[in-house]
Amino acid sequence: MFDPLKIIKYPLTTEKSISLIESENKIVFIVDRKANKKQIEKAVEKLFEVKVESVKTLIDAKGRKKAYVKLSPEHKAVDIATRLGII
Repeated sequence: MFDPLKIIKYPLTTEKSISLIESENKIVFIVDRKANKKQIEKAVEKLFEVKVESVKTLIDAKGRKKAYVKLSPEHKAVDIATRLGII
């Protein structure tokens, strides 16, 4: 069974990630290392009821997988960030 909570671990709350929310409509999550972009997209869409435009991933120096999720223009990353208590 598909469980979005196993894929999306938590939102990243660095200064850079918060500036991306405001400037590029992107929200950054730490995700499961085994998750692919399609699974991350599906998990974000299911959890937050939004439309995802693109997902970019990278493994950081601490070995965590970061997902940069760009939302489609009709959805605002600020709204999700507010719901999650980031902003």
